[in-house]
Amino acid sequence: MAVERGPEPPAFQHHPEASAPRLAQGYRLRSTSELRDLEFSRLAGTVYLDHAGATLFPQRQLTNFTKDLMENVYGNPHSQNITSKLTHDTVEQVRYRILTHFHTTPEDYIVIFTSGSTAALRLVAEAFPWVSQAPENGGSHFCYLTDNHTSVVGMRKVAAAMNVTSIPVKPEDMWSAEDRGAGACDPDCQLPHLFCYPAQSNFSGTRYPLSWIEEVKSGRRSPVNVPGRWFVLLDAASYVSTSPLDLSAHQPDFVPISFYKIFGLPTGLGALLVSKHVAPLLRKGYFGGGTAAAYLAGDDFYIPRPSVAERFEDGTISFLDIIALKHGFDALEYLTGGMENIQRHTFALAQYTHSALSSLSYPNGAPVVRIYSDSEFSSPDVQGPIINFNVLDDGGNIIGYSQVDKMASLYNIYLRTGCFCNLGACQRHLGLSDEMVKKHFQAGHVCGDDVDIIDGRPTGSVRVSFGYMSTLEDAQAFLRFISAIYLRSPADQPDLQAGTSGAGALSLESDCHSPQEGARADPADRSEACPDADTVDLYLSPSEGSGSRQALPEKAAGILNGDLGSHIVTNIYLYPIKSCAAFEVTKWPVGSKGLLYDRSWMIVNHNGVCLSQKQEPRLCLIQPFIDLQQRIMVIKAKGMDPIEVPLEENSERAQIHQSRVCADRVNTYDCGENISRWLSQFFGRPCHLIKQSPDFQRNARKTPGKGQPPGTAATLSLVNEAQYLLVNTSSVLELQQRLNASDEHGKEESFSVKDLVSRFRANIITKGARPFEEEEWDEVSVGSLHFQVVGPCHRCQMICIDQQTGQRNQDVFQKLSESRGRKVNFGVYLMHESLDLSSPRFLSVGSEVLPVLKECGVS
Repeated sequence: MAVERGPEPPAFQHHPEASAPRLAQGYRLRSTSELRDLEFSRLAGTVYLDHAGATLFPQRQLTNFTKDLMENVYGNPHSQNITSKLTHDTVEQVRYRILTHFHTTPEDYIVIFTSGSTAALRLVAEAFPWVSQAPENGGSHFCYLTDNHTSVVGMRKVAAAMNVTSIPVKPEDMWSAEDRGAGACDPDCQLPHLFCYPAQSNFSGTRYPLSWIEEVKSGRRSPVNVPGRWFVLLDAASYVSTSPLDLSAHQPDFVPISFYKIFGLPTGLGALLVSKHVAPLLRKGYFGGGTAAAYLAGDDFYIPRPSVAERFEDGTISFLDIIALKHGFDALEYLTGGMENIQRHTFALAQYTHSALSSLSYPNGAPVVRIYSDSEFSSPDVQGPIINFNVLDDGGNIIGYSQVDKMASLYNIYLRTGCFCNLGACQRHLGLSDEMVKKHFQAGHVCGDDVDIIDGRPTGSVRVSFGYMSTLEDAQAFLRFISAIYLRSPADQPDLQAGTSGAGALSLESDCHSPQEGARADPADRSEACPDADTVDLYLSPSEGSGSRQALPEKAAGILNGDLGSHIVTNIYLYPIKSCAAFEVTKWPVGSKGLLYDRSWMIVNHNGVCLSQKQEPRLCLIQPFIDLQQRIMVIKAKGMDPIEVPLEENSERAQIHQSRVCADRVNTYDCGENISRWLSQFFGRPCHLIKQSPDFQRNARKTPGKGQPPGTAATLSLVNEAQYLLVNTSSVLELQQRLNASDEHGKEESFSVKDLVSRFRANIITKGARPFEEEEWDEVSVGSLHFQVVGPCHRCQMICIDQQTGQRNQDVFQKLSESRGRKVNFGVYLMHESLDLSSPRFLSVGSEVLPVLKECGVS
């Protein structure tokens, strides 16, 4: 999505420190733009800046690998037939290719295939010849730089189990360790110690000197002053993704790598490169298939294979993935000319971006970002193509990384946030003490979540990183995004009063969605909540003054006047199919999981993965309608004939499938080939409609609280968080004012209240409260129903999607972010307390709303 506001980033060529952002001249592709068009067309319209997390594979690699598999038969390399011999020989060729890539030979290094660099690190921890502490010696020491990946730090648990001392070493201490010496030691002292450090920090991109390898091994630079022999593990996983590593010039004892960091494909495959001088010292404990030359099942007799690689490669290696590496090397060399060209290209982009990002400032002179780096991006010898930072407001306060991530996604910019499995570097750069980290955990923050600010302090940061297929346009799109979002003029930020009360403030539109206008899908209530035919009949029986059975609900009254006045329900929506359009009603049955049939179905792709509007905005154009009397759901979409789906299937005939909703496992069944063909035709790709199994119970993580007996859990349909979502009309009005007040140039669209309400996809719309007063509620009664408020709804990018057209406009999220502070909250979740469903219960438009404030009485 094009960014229209904010200053243009400087032209690349105007930065004399940056070299041309192109790969080797004279190679088959003239520019990275041509490379992108031919090999990475799937990136069209997106800016991918997480190459340090995983780079991307080119079309050439996938095509040639597939062709290889189609033309050859590769058998298990542990067999002796011709297909197995082909596999064995091909794998050995790949081993040679790996060693050649790192400028070494089989005479100096051994390649042991693992499932990744983490498995390689664990292998070293378990096989290293540790000497336990004893009265007669100090034992071995395991030292690691604090700027190391979690997988390195985790080695200390293995060391501790062997009674080995682990010592974290700060980067500044290692820099000053030169000539400190390794302590007194007689010539026969061979007490083994291990020092681990990264060639490149995956947090900041800092590149630590490869000269440390020989300095540590020789004793000229020692992590700690102890006698013994030092071995060095160089964690090269991040470094080798964009730079050449010459093992003929620098010879660490162990080098763990992950191949997807280099090629993008395959994942789940890495290697440990072991110096041949060290290999005989490694100790083997467990042995698996293929590692034994001979053994007995009934006696403790085991002879390992003489080959070090075969000795440590337990079980059958991932031989097809190893064959994919051959095509990865071929494609990389063909497209780029080698790692030296990749290093120049990626560093030039990082240097340019760093320079431009550093120069951004607010009108008051305050910087827009705070960059975490140990270098000035002067050379690829000291800095990799990684930029780590936090965005600041004009007062110098950090804007949480999760908010930056959400905003970036609106512009199709994909980056990385958090601490990047490198807490040591995160603490050092962000100034987080050990006590703070523990306090953050006690406050509920865990690695990988979106809790980005606690007590005003950041828990992580934002990282962008470049790969060989990154372009100057990627860097400039990112810089344009930062400028557009955070460098708005004061005129763009209206200073509105907190309230919108008072007669004639802003009246809401009186028109509304008719019952024929929409639906949203989520599996129906199980057992009681997703009733069988008898239960539906119960709901259809005359009740609450109704003199006849209700088929399709009558047209809703619409959104009422914006005056505070009486506190009542103005609209009720359910979303039968998750992420699809709303179905508006005036009166609707309530089940144990919420509104009857609310989010009872969902649409999944060919892999069974649930689709949402974040991936497929056109879901909002699918309009379901529930007919309780005929027990059908009618689904409509423009250009498609309507199709009917029964509300209930014969559960005995339905085949149960495992699906996931918000990390929860749910049992579902497929609604049939007819609706599958209908959906597949509409979306242009294979899709299925599935429904929550009626006998499956999904318990809510959020608890209804004091209204429930101990041990009672509320049950959910296919909703994300809670049974109901309530939105207050006055809150919508305030947001509408902010959005429409930013239309100073007359170019931005005006937002109606009806449009905004539909974006928030609530079940219950109320009027009569002050803006955002609902966040102060603890409980609320609606008519005869009583609910517990279980917290605010943290909004995502879906609110940027126009529910009538499927088009996206990022202003809604941005203005909400500006007005609500650092957390984009809107609406509150409700859970009903224990319900007696022996008689029908209904939620109705016009019902009185009675909230109870937190730790207060009835408001």
